[in-house]
Amino acid sequence: MATPTPHPENLAERLIVGILGATWILWLVGGLYLAGPALGWILAVLALGQYYLAPGLPEKERPDPVPVPIVLWLLGMAAMLIILWIGHANYDLGTGKTIKSSIGWAKGWALLALFPFAGAVLNIRPELIYRAICRLGLQTLILLPIFLVAPYIGLPERLWVSPLKVLGGSGPEYFSTILYTIEPGVGTPRWQFFAPWSPAAGMIAVIYVLLAAQEKSPGWRAIGIAAGLALALFSQSRLALVALFVIAPFCFGAGRIDRPSTWMLAAPVLLLVGFFGPALLEFAGQLMDDFSSARADSSRVRAALGRIALDRWQNEAPWFGHGIVENGPHLVEYMPIGSHHSWYGLLFVKGLSGAIALAVPLVVSFVLLFWRARHSGLQRAGLAMIMIQLLYSFGENLEMLAYLTWPAMLVIGLALREGMRLGMGMDSASPMTEKIGDGQVEPAKVSTQTESTKKREPVGAGSRSGDP
Repeated sequence: MATPTPHPENLAERLIVGILGATWILWLVGGLYLAGPALGWILAVLALGQYYLAPGLPEKERPDPVPVPIVLWLLGMAAMLIILWIGHANYDLGTGKTIKSSIGWAKGWALLALFPFAGAVLNIRPELIYRAICRLGLQTLILLPIFLVAPYIGLPERLWVSPLKVLGGSGPEYFSTILYTIEPGVGTPRWQFFAPWSPAAGMIAVIYVLLAAQEKSPGWRAIGIAAGLALALFSQSRLALVALFVIAPFCFGAGRIDRPSTWMLAAPVLLLVGFFGPALLEFAGQLMDDFSSARADSSRVRAALGRIALDRWQNEAPWFGHGIVENGPHLVEYMPIGSHHSWYGLLFVKGLSGAIALAVPLVVSFVLLFWRARHSGLQRAGLAMIMIQLLYSFGENLEMLAYLTWPAMLVIGLALREGMRLGMGMDSASPMTEKIGDGQVEPAKVSTQTESTKKREPVGAGSRSGDP
């Protein structure tokens, strides 16, 4: 039977589907950097409205309590703003810079809490996100030939910089319409698509592949995965390929960790790993060397930026950081200190306090989603998304890409809400739905039975399809 097409049923779902569907148009006009934060704050206001209206709603229609990990995200990202103010005060950076940095927080770190909060509160169906990403994948596959032939037929690298840049941003790359770039020292083309730089496109690709894998329609699933893989390959991001190689099998195994067959399969594998341990370590070391030497200049700059960030953090501002980003010396091509690494960047700008504010919700979310990964496809999707955040925190600045990675944060919120319901013995579906399988829901059937006589059918084990 053909998989039914999910349609938006409320304002939140219409906004999400609309923004994802308009991704390429927004990229063309330079509006992506503004659309992501606007969506995050609108969804957060809608979620707060649910709690404001809750006392007047019937008990079954009231929102669930906010899951503990979501509370930690909200507290952690609010702490980022307070730490920012303290850092600015310590270095007397002035009111103007403090206001500018606070606006930057609202467009970056705040989104890491607002989107999970919205996902945990609003009635958003994950199936709608999966299908919207697959539809975006179809648009990407249609446009892909234009990008691939552009450097060979004389089209310019940068088409234009949107005038929307006057509304703010860290640099013109967030508002630029770029067809391709030429890799320095190599002279070959490299593509970043609608991301501000190529490795960021690789991160988006990993998110899209793993979410598209959850789509129930085989045709749409194939389109979404193919588009995501194309983004990963043509962005030439080394970390994207590593992430796909690591995260998908890890989540697959986590979803089956309670099965005896999993441990029976793991036993001989672990035995072989122990027996060939020294050789495997040597092989892994060679892979790391090859990984770094693939772009030696990039690896050298990244390493130098990290050393500078750590040295200045330890010696100048260990607790609350320097308050703002500073450009490095000529050695690192004047790139911002701590860039290309969330933890180095946090230590330099916000000190140890900022690193803790991110680490606590990140680790707690990972542990809970890993523990519950065996229960449903949504839990495994949430685990995959939090693993992407963890892995890429060592290669990107998470807050700078939050305006693009928000679907991952939404799914994390949805998964944490479902996990809380599973822990409380409640249905993982919304009040207007009934559970029919492993992470699948359908509209509740109208019954003439009274509440006191209605009997709920047992939840089936369901299939574990759509693993990332």
